[in-house]
Amino acid sequence: MEQFFDTREAASIAAAGRIHAALVNRLDKQDEASIVVTGGTSPQLCYAELARSDADWEHVHVLLSDERWVPADDEDSNEKLVRDNLLVDKAAVARLLPMYSPGEDVRSRCESLEETILTLPFPFACSLLGMGADGHFASLFPDAANLEEGLDPDSSQLFIAVDTAASPHARISLTLAALSRSDEIVLLFFGDEKRDIYERAKQDRNGFPVSRLLWQKRAPVLVYWAP
Repeated sequence: MEQFFDTREAASIAAAGRIHAALVNRLDKQDEASIVVTGGTSPQLCYAELARSDADWEHVHVLLSDERWVPADDEDSNEKLVRDNLLVDKAAVARLLPMYSPGEDVRSRCESLEETILTLPFPFACSLLGMGADGHFASLFPDAANLEEGLDPDSSQLFIAVDTAASPHARISLTLAALSRSDEIVLLFFGDEKRDIYERAKQDRNGFPVSRLLWQKRAPVLVYWAP
């Protein structure tokens, strides 16, 4: 499903409504639910709307799609962005699983997270993702040496460490195998340049990392776009 809006606010509100509905649906079936959320500037309006919603946030676990290997109070931290923009208002009681751990390196953290994530509610009620102008999502960048590991929908790996020229920091990311364990995936992005990448990705299953997200069959991808 794809929905194109005239304004970013309208797209953000609609995406927030969809995530809220997915949470409510999952919490109707089980006592607790998990959602995956992303960093970047695109989701901030969506987070503000979602934080005001009446979901049973006390029983919601929040995971990051990816993270730069920086402390949680660093301005480049996705955890900081999510805490400042989503885990406020009614959503302040939700529980966030940090990716960054000061006592570990990025690869050992991947290993410990592989164990921790299995204690959380599955499948994810929803995964909110953005998309870069190079077609990446989460931290699955085109130049990553282990990109194929991250994009294999049947991989047993749920987390990978990522190095990319696009970032001065090492990164950690959920894999497509992990993200596709969602009732649904909301892909929220803005601007004509990214719209062009999206349209091209729909036609070529191997053209961009996001192509593999769009072509996988495990979780439906719901697209929300505005100029």
